[in-house]
Amino acid sequence: MKRLVVATDGSAPAEEALELALELAAGEGAEVLFLHVLARDDPRVRRLGSEPPHRLEVTEEDVPLRRAAEAAGRRGVPCSLELVVGDAADEILAYADSRDADLVVVGSRGRGSVAGALLGSVSRSILGKATRPVLIVRGLRHG
Repeated sequence: MKRLVVATDGSAPAEEALELALELAAGEGAEVLFLHVLARDDPRVRRLGSEPPHRLEVTEEDVPLRRAAEAAGRRGVPCSLELVVGDAADEILAYADSRDADLVVVGSRGRGSVAGALLGSVSRSILGKATRPVLIVRGLRHG
């Protein structure tokens, strides 16, 4: 395993996924590619105007990505950071494909099948569309 894509949004399940991915990467000598996807209606995106760029520059404001990079640094795991705008599941999978990732790691809030169907779960969507291996970390510690 050479490359893991880890989607992070700063939530507790995403943090658990991040920690597990870093353990895997450290054991395999792999690089971790951290990705944060902003929705088009995010206030930061709206400030950019009607047609924001697809990729955004990572700034100090991007706390989930900065925390991910710090965690990787503490473990000596090489990483890169990417901030994009769009549909989370589609962007995560497109990024994994573009970087030829060996594994996609995401957290899941574990809301259950009814809530997932009604609310639209990113992890469910990724599982349904993925063409490469996916590891979903359920976020059990944070309910």
